[in-house]
Amino acid sequence: MTDRRTAEDAEGVQGAEGSESTEGSGSAGAAESRSRAGGGNRADATARLITGLFAPQVLVIVLPPLVGLTADGPAGAAWGLLASVLCGGVPAAVILAGVRAGRLDSHHLVDRASRTGPLLVAVAGVVVALVLLVLLGAPRLLVATVTAMLAALAVTVPITLRWKISFHAAVSAGTVVVLARVLPAVPTLVVGALVVAAICWARVRLTHHTPAQVAAGAAVGAGTAWAALSAFGL
Repeated sequence: MTDRRTAEDAEGVQGAEGSESTEGSGSAGAAESRSRAGGGNRADATARLITGLFAPQVLVIVLPPLVGLTADGPAGAAWGLLASVLCGGVPAAVILAGVRAGRLDSHHLVDRASRTGPLLVAVAGVVVALVLLVLLGAPRLLVATVTAMLAALAVTVPITLRWKISFHAAVSAGTVVVLARVLPAVPTLVVGALVVAAICWARVRLTHHTPAQVAAGAAVGAGTAWAALSAFGL
């Protein structure tokens, strides 16, 4: 009798230890899953932050006054503000109205099919800005910058009708090329390349683009900006 009770007690102890081991493993697995999920959430939050800070509308609005200020002081900055309103402000307002009306998914235009209307507005705004800047005698560098915007749109708009090329990548890469003409070139290109890489990572991380789409966007943006500035002898 005593031997049987001792055996039963031993089995009970082993069962309890097994249960504790299983519970411990389950807790460890749950903690690991939570940690992994938390890391993913932080990465997504970082990607969304980068996407918002360097949205095409933001860069198109900020760049012209900076270029104008560098080229011709306060007067050049005023010319840049005119370009900002037409090239960036008007399209941004149209997109915001579309989002509020439910016609567009977001100001990032994630849905490729919904891009056509806002992009045509952007093209019209850039054309009007370019004509006014030329006729009214704006600084040459600012005219070249707006020409680079038009060149980028001339390439990316037809592409996006069939394939979702990244405008975030295109605009950011073109911005870096322009800034390298008005700021110290080497540090601007090094820092700019890192920023463009971060933007490309963010767009892929959020599954809004593939690596090929962001690479193509960056190549088009940089290439058209370089070609436009070179055409002006800058």
